Amino acid sequence: MSTGSRQGRVEMTHGGGGRAMARLVEELFVAAFDNDLLRRRDDQAQFAAPTGRMVMSTDSFVISPLFFPGGDIGSLAVHGTVNDVAMAGARPLYLSAAFILEEGFPLADLGRIVDSMAAASKEAGVPVVTGDTKVVERGKGDGVFITTAGVGMVPDGVEIGGDRARPGDAVLISGTIGDHGMTILSLRESLGFETGLRSDSAALHGLVADMVASVPGLRCLRDPTRGGLAATMNEIAGLSGVGMMLDEAAIPVRAEVRAACELLGLDPLHVANEGKLVAICPPENADRLLAAMRAHPLGAQAAIIGRVTDDPHHFVQMETAFGGRRIVDWLNGEQLPRIC
Repeated sequence: MSTGSRQGRVEMTHGGGGRAMARLVEELFVAAFDNDLLRRRDDQAQFAAPTGRMVMSTDSFVISPLFFPGGDIGSLAVHGTVNDVAMAGARPLYLSAAFILEEGFPLADLGRIVDSMAAASKEAGVPVVTGDTKVVERGKGDGVFITTAGVGMVPDGVEIGGDRARPGDAVLISGTIGDHGMTILSLRESLGFETGLRSDSAALHGLVADMVASVPGLRCLRDPTRGGLAATMNEIAGLSGVGMMLDEAAIPVRAEVRAACELLGLDPLHVANEGKLVAICPPENADRLLAAMRAHPLGAQAAIIGRVTDDPHHFVQMETAFGGRRIVDWLNGEQLPRIC
């Protein structure tokens, strides 16, 4: 790769469709994401459709700061879309990536992001096969925004969705909550506190595959990103027409996250995650599912955290550590802007 593709800053000519743009695409993006489908340089990717039901998802990433302990906007853009596809019980197959670059953004930083994104893609085994690049004038962006889309395949016989929870079902989570959101918050310049936290950003499709293999009757999967666990539980309750009862003592929260939330007056249930999932399954399958989750590195701290209830009001409630109960509602307003 030419060193010129990583020197200087993004210029308007990099989005103009001419030689500068061709060089940037060739020496930075194609070199990093190289695979047979991308190498064809078409405006689309052509691939054989496997048997089963196809799944498609898309997401945009505008996180600030761009780099953080445990990842950056590049790896996050891969993990976020891979996970959205995987939550259907699907095997993610391919990704697309579109970059909105601000004039003046350092090419060295762009190269670092692209390398991280390529590494995350290769580690996940989900190649980036098509993409696009646009450049906006200085002051009309914020360095770089990334949009990724993903396609995947759900095997025959797998039926997972947010409308499938039933009263009596068990609710499980794959690990500690709030790690990503509090990591990002700790880096915001105006806050002035530091923690040893790292984002939990990770691709969860391997964990999901093990869970589906262990419990084919898995009902629901969700990754609790913006709005955190509280939003995810309320979403499923509404879609399925049920209530939820969570056990506060069973929900895993790191001491650092809990302390930071107490300091700032935040609720860990509302803080974003990028490498955790919520699962709902029939109660008789809960222990088997928990064992399968704990056998995977990304589910080592999995726990059963509650149950689905028959509630015509679709309330999400929590049995507190003090023996009482409280409503777990949707987040009002934007607790942590630009979190993903």
